[in-house]
Amino acid sequence: MYRVALEDDETVIRIKRGLMNQETVAKLLDLINLAAVLEKSRFAEAKGNILARMLGFPAGVSLLRDPVVNKDGAFTEEERDTLGIRGLLPARVQTMEEQVMRILENLRRKPNDIEKYIYMIGLQDRNKTLFYRVVMDYIEEVMPVIYTPTVGQACLEYGHIFRRPRGIFISAKDRGRMPELLRNWPYRDIRIIVVTDGERILGLGDLGADGMGIPVGKLALYTACAGIHHSLTLPVTLDVGTENEGLLNDPLYIGLKQRRLRGAAYDDFVEEFIVAVEEVFPRTLVQFEDFATFNAFRLLERYRERICTFNDDIQGTAAVALAGLYSALRIKGGKLSEQKILFVGAGEAGQGSADLTVAALVAEGLTVEEARARCWFADSKGLVVKKRSDLTGHKLRYAHDHESIWDLGAIVETLKPTAIIGFSAQRGLFTAKILEAMGRLNERPIIFALSNPTSKAECTAEEAYFGTAGRAIFASGSPFAPVILEGKTMAPAQGNNVYIFPGVGLGVMASGARHVIEEMFFIAAQTLAHQVSDEDLAQGSVYPPLARIREVSSAIAAAVAEVAYRRDLATKPKPDDIPGYIRSLIYEPRYQSYV
Repeated sequence: MYRVALEDDETVIRIKRGLMNQETVAKLLDLINLAAVLEKSRFAEAKGNILARMLGFPAGVSLLRDPVVNKDGAFTEEERDTLGIRGLLPARVQTMEEQVMRILENLRRKPNDIEKYIYMIGLQDRNKTLFYRVVMDYIEEVMPVIYTPTVGQACLEYGHIFRRPRGIFISAKDRGRMPELLRNWPYRDIRIIVVTDGERILGLGDLGADGMGIPVGKLALYTACAGIHHSLTLPVTLDVGTENEGLLNDPLYIGLKQRRLRGAAYDDFVEEFIVAVEEVFPRTLVQFEDFATFNAFRLLERYRERICTFNDDIQGTAAVALAGLYSALRIKGGKLSEQKILFVGAGEAGQGSADLTVAALVAEGLTVEEARARCWFADSKGLVVKKRSDLTGHKLRYAHDHESIWDLGAIVETLKPTAIIGFSAQRGLFTAKILEAMGRLNERPIIFALSNPTSKAECTAEEAYFGTAGRAIFASGSPFAPVILEGKTMAPAQGNNVYIFPGVGLGVMASGARHVIEEMFFIAAQTLAHQVSDEDLAQGSVYPPLARIREVSSAIAAAVAEVAYRRDLATKPKPDDIPGYIRSLIYEPRYQSYV
């Protein structure tokens, strides 16, 4: 921004970079100062509004209704005069700290999580700076409200709690004009897009356009957890219809009431969207989110070599799971190559996690075949074995020579896994019998119930600890409270993708990486595991506290950027100090002075 001091009282006016060049600014100021000479008194009162309006900066009521620049009661006396908002606010100027106190007081009064979610989204719609201040400073309290697990319920009720639109909705009716729709977004320098078609929202299934809560929530975490400025991000929902009968019959559903596009029509629609993004936002990273398994793998394979993209459900989840395994081995001892891992649920999260685990095992010296032999799958039809005739796609690579077993308890008893990782979205699937067996077969069983939201978790932390006499090394996709067993407090870790995707996105943005490669997620998993302290491990936590998430994200971003430079994927010059450069990019939510 240019800083221009007017002659009459040294008022500083900020002029948005790129809106005008220096010559135009100088001519504008000459005209305004001439007006000041001719009619100084009136100019002294109106100068702020003159410049504000000429430069496109909001003033008056418009300023208070713009969530990017609004400060609510924190506008100074001078700002109130200059920007035409005196009298539109209570007289007392408040500090941000006082505003945070008010937000927390009101948030904690709400009777349930969905009301808390609505309240926080309302704050985001009114004052983004204050919203991110609250989220960052109280992330362990607020993240479960604005994201997992509450966001699942918010998506289920999205059409009923809908207040204001956010992001871009592109429907099947918009074929042929997608660039036009993207240009309706007020910002041009978009670096990260999170896009969903709403077909597999968490473990809740097809929620159609109501799935927009996921991209909105993910991007809020990009800002809160990695410091990527919110103006650089864009949530997108591809509304191609829904198979959810409840939504099709719901008069308050916000999306198209039609069956989903399939086959070539669906592929052409997604292709048109990608082409539009390349045209309008050529420097952006596209994160695919909550697509059905079949489409998720196809789209990732189709576009990963063409654009800068990744799928968080496949790759982000994989990195979180692998990091958890690395940390668990610091507790129980041994190598990854000595483990037998049972993945329960063979969708994109499970298969992505197995693929990254195989890469890690190969890095330890195993062949690909030996590595896959350490990884087993159970799906809704039982153990994944070669004799099954219903296997397709990625499952085939993990189908072993073994007898068919249908019951999960029998599978555990037969295979004797050292780790069991749940991606099934089936609440209570890890029964007391299964947990007892894992505890009996292993001195320190690794039990990860990673399905989201909480209502879909395979078991709770309490069930895992009590079922194994406190010896389980446990992690979950949604947060659980600490558990006290025989006088010892165990703090279960939340294996949430928020530990991975914000840092990966920041590293990609910082380096200008052309593509996101698998090595970036492998290095992200290793970096995350290294951020876990001995104190964390002592209380049973295989991930660092959420309070350290920005520090963790910065470390992952630096590691990812290093990969981009090492693999010749970066488009930006390599800084002498990558971690320092990463830190310089991080947005800090503080109020700016407008005069």
